[in-house]
Amino acid sequence: MNILVTGATGLIGRALCQRLADEGHTVTILSRHPREEVSFRAFQWDPLGGPPPADSLEGADAVIHLAGEPVAGGRWTSELKRRIRESRISGTRNLIAGIGAAAVRPKVLVAASAVGFYGDRGDEILDERASPGQGFLGEVCVEWEREANRAGDLGLRVAEVRIGVVLSDAGGALPRMLPAFRLGVAGDLGSGRQWFPWVHIDDVVGIFRHALMTDLVRGPMNAAAPGIVTNAGFTRALARELHRPSFLSAPAFALRLLFGEMATILLGSQRVIPGVALETGYRFRYPELSEALRDLINAKAQRRKG
Repeated sequence: MNILVTGATGLIGRALCQRLADEGHTVTILSRHPREEVSFRAFQWDPLGGPPPADSLEGADAVIHLAGEPVAGGRWTSELKRRIRESRISGTRNLIAGIGAAAVRPKVLVAASAVGFYGDRGDEILDERASPGQGFLGEVCVEWEREANRAGDLGLRVAEVRIGVVLSDAGGALPRMLPAFRLGVAGDLGSGRQWFPWVHIDDVVGIFRHALMTDLVRGPMNAAAPGIVTNAGFTRALARELHRPSFLSAPAFALRLLFGEMATILLGSQRVIPGVALETGYRFRYPELSEALRDLINAKAQRRKG
């Protein structure tokens, strides 16, 4: 299969492109800086500058769309919120315009979204049929998915993968947490009662691949492990795997003072279940948190030794 990927240099994109290439698929990427990409055929594309080059879509059987401004990089200023929104909404709109103009269109679009779609929902169980939530991220995700769904009008099968908190030894949240946990100076965020929709990087890659290859997958699909835990449960599990105590906590008011509106990512509760993934036959490699953490901590230790 010939697969065009945006956002290929991010944490998920790197792992997903490598997995697809290892399986024998032809991977082409769209990048702002294609000269830096030596592993795959690459075309230059600024998602906000217009549609991708027409020749990047020639022969493409499918498109995976991951591009978007990071949301957890710091306090949400007005400018950062504008970039988060525009990178997703205008970027997706421009991608769909390019697909619409292609002489032969791909058959499938698998687009990233996020569990932020659901907002802060307490203990409510959230499968893909749940309504969108309140707040900035919820609004962005609704518009983001609406733009992706326009590809359906062009005859493509469209799936939107609502990604949870990705755990990886190569980047993302986990490596930033480990130093404080190893020193025994980490603990719950806020009350710790908020649900924490984590997922191992291998399963994010697996879910995107499953969405790509499975005709039954249409519309939203949650990428979160079945063994969901609260923030306090995650803290205890990580401390246990590191053989360290976890008795400190960061009060909610302090997090709001430090991060402003962005603290909603840390304090919001989404009790997400992967209904579509399980119903369409996806088998999680790491359904439970303890085994996922053990794998990632061991992998990081092995990389340090190497």
